[in-house]
Amino acid sequence: MNISSSDLAQAAVAAVETASPQAKPLELAVVLPTYNERKNIATMIERLDKALSGIAWEAIFVDDNSPDGTSDEARRLSLVDPRVRCIQRIGRRGLASAAIEGMCSTAAPVVAVMDADHQHDPALLPGMLQAITSGAYDIAYASRFAEGASTEAWGRPDRVKASGLANRIANKVTGVELTDPMSGFFMLRTQTLRSDAHRLSGVGFKILLDILATVDTPLRVKEFPLNFAARAEGESKLDQTVVFEFLVGLYDKWLGRIIPTRFALFGTVGALGVLVQLGALWIMLHLVFGERFVMGNWSESTTFNIANTIAALVAMSFNFVLNNELTYSDKRLRGFGPLMRGWAQFAVTCSLGLLTNVGSAAVLKTIGVHSAVAVVTGIVLGSVWNFALSSKFVWGKY
Repeated sequence: MNISSSDLAQAAVAAVETASPQAKPLELAVVLPTYNERKNIATMIERLDKALSGIAWEAIFVDDNSPDGTSDEARRLSLVDPRVRCIQRIGRRGLASAAIEGMCSTAAPVVAVMDADHQHDPALLPGMLQAITSGAYDIAYASRFAEGASTEAWGRPDRVKASGLANRIANKVTGVELTDPMSGFFMLRTQTLRSDAHRLSGVGFKILLDILATVDTPLRVKEFPLNFAARAEGESKLDQTVVFEFLVGLYDKWLGRIIPTRFALFGTVGALGVLVQLGALWIMLHLVFGERFVMGNWSESTTFNIANTIAALVAMSFNFVLNNELTYSDKRLRGFGPLMRGWAQFAVTCSLGLLTNVGSAAVLKTIGVHSAVAVVTGIVLGSVWNFALSSKFVWGKY
């Protein structure tokens, strides 16, 4: 007897309804992007269970393959609590992209995003959910700077000052006057997110800012004061690149569709590398070698070639470090071995890019193209070649 897929689906639904007639439909999904948060997972589930009593909820931990076993801990808890789910991401990192992936994975009509490190208070979730389900608001978010909020327990006045500046910039970008548009604790209808998920940049840390700047229809926002706490366990994922990633997010939103963001960063680092090479060359010629090498056994050309080679190695190393920390921060190489292999691979790709640069310029020159145009074209082609090879063989996979 042939059974259609629709018959199987209806039978499955009937089985669920028969097995659990009292089960409530899923109301809320809480997405928690994680990296090295193993010690915080169980206590966060306890706090969610207490705060969301009477509400049908699920917690989705989106883990960027944490080396401390965060994914294993989430899966362990899911064996005894089916409300806990885990998405383990391999080969990709980033708070914003993790939040988007988690929000798109749920069937719940409303979704919240919050940190797993206990700096965000789950007790705010019921009020935020009521604001969304009432139909009066499209987004509910927790503000560190609203009236009644506090950052005293955070103990980071430097971060408070930096956040205030970033918030003023963010308000200009979104056109929405909020006290804390850089908040990482918010809630909205899942359909609102899905409708524009393909347009979100997914770059950096501030997904709420990304949503506010992307959605065309003005969103009605409800603000909740937050007593921002210190981390319970572990160390903050917001390293020294957070301000840089904020600026990258703004660039991606405005110009990322014209010049891909990662390529723009790669080119910017390359331009800085030119200045580093020139500076290193000057130091080698005037402060390290000087006239004594020219007057001795070395000719002027030999001195220049040796100095320029050293300067090029310095610039290349500078470019590698900066690209590793910034351009490819989501694929950052760590450890002595991976860094040395990455540096060697980067050196090879730069050599091939140099051949592309010089060779293409020479060909253009022989067919009558102006020297300046030939050189610029060679630089552009060499940069594209370096970017393609580096993305694949240094920070990507063979």
